[in-house]
Amino acid sequence: MTPVREPGLIRRGVLWLLLLGPLFFISYGLANTLTAGRSDVGSLVFAWEQRMPLWPWTIIPYWSIDLLYGLSFLLPRSRREMDRHALALLSAQVICIFCFLLLPLRFTFERPPLDGLFGWLFDVLMGFDKPFNQAPSLHITLLVILWAMFARHLQGQPWRWLMHGWMALIGVSVLTTWQHHFIDLPTGALAGFFCLWLWPSQGQLPWQAARLARVPKRWWLALAYALGALLCAGLAFGLGGAWLWLAWPALSLGLVALNYAVLGASGFQKRDDGRLSCAAIGLFAPYLAGAWLNSRLWTWRQPRPDEVCDGVFLGRIPGCRSPAAHTAIVDLCGELPCTVTRQQAYRVFPALDLIAPDSALLHAAATSIEQLRQQGPLLVCCALGYSRSASAVAAWLIITGRCADADQAERTIRQARPGIVLHPAHRQVLQQLGAQR
Repeated sequence: MTPVREPGLIRRGVLWLLLLGPLFFISYGLANTLTAGRSDVGSLVFAWEQRMPLWPWTIIPYWSIDLLYGLSFLLPRSRREMDRHALALLSAQVICIFCFLLLPLRFTFERPPLDGLFGWLFDVLMGFDKPFNQAPSLHITLLVILWAMFARHLQGQPWRWLMHGWMALIGVSVLTTWQHHFIDLPTGALAGFFCLWLWPSQGQLPWQAARLARVPKRWWLALAYALGALLCAGLAFGLGGAWLWLAWPALSLGLVALNYAVLGASGFQKRDDGRLSCAAIGLFAPYLAGAWLNSRLWTWRQPRPDEVCDGVFLGRIPGCRSPAAHTAIVDLCGELPCTVTRQQAYRVFPALDLIAPDSALLHAAATSIEQLRQQGPLLVCCALGYSRSASAVAAWLIITGRCADADQAERTIRQARPGIVLHPAHRQVLQQLGAQR
């Protein structure tokens, strides 16, 4: 069923366009003008880019992003979605202009004269656009934001596939029109994902639940990830070339450090259906790949969940190839997506890896375990199925009276899954739940 649109959105969209449109032309043009007068503007070009073809016809998809920019304001169905979309576009403008001024780059290819319609479109473009606003590509940054908006609302076939194809063509066109060098594309995509992460279409904003961590271990882990980010950044910018790809892991690990220090598990933007937002996937992809590989390496000898009691199973987070052997899932993993079928009931209580969940989260998870297990076999999982999920099962055993205290609950779980790891911090929280029972 299509959600009902809130009234007054067209007027609100027009007002946003009246603000963003002039701001775009003024700030973009100003950055071009200021950079044109500088003598320290360099370039970053890979040797293989000399073979990049010039396809004049791709100026059509290149220009089309202006039309899609305006049409995107017809799609939101609520004021919140409208405002967050506009704020993402505004953030893109601010971030990219700041980068253009701080680290300006110049496009180095000389485009040959062109005639006809395509030549006229290039002439119009060059009357406004100069070869200085390069990395991150504002074109690509805006494309990521617009692509996410159209993908949310354009569901019918074949229009959805046509939309994806056209958006991809816009992305390619920044190279085939000789407007950007390659480095501008991945940096622009990351900037776009960052804007979407700042202003997600649903759920709370990243900083709404932000507070400084009070658990010392979170600060130690934040420091470790921050050092990893600095190492990757140092290699990327110190060695250059292909090493520049390490800037992506640097950003990813830096954001993970921010999650541990301030934002908590909500920074990973895991949704109620088990998926991460597209922005979180784009930004955290290097870390997510490492976390997933780590979960599989630690559990390759014990891939299947173990039944603790009464139809409650404990195991690692299921992947896309895992059989749907359980009617319900209670998920404690904050950083990895969980594959859930339409037939499975699902509850997620995101918690940070290597950190003991607090008593409120464990109590809520335990309540859901007791409710959902009555529907059939229930899987309680986290990345490995050894710590966060084990503490949730222990909380369930204590709260429901199946075990008298934390020690008995741990012994019961360990009989079924010997590899569980419950540190003193976990036991302390479980003892608090036992005292509140």
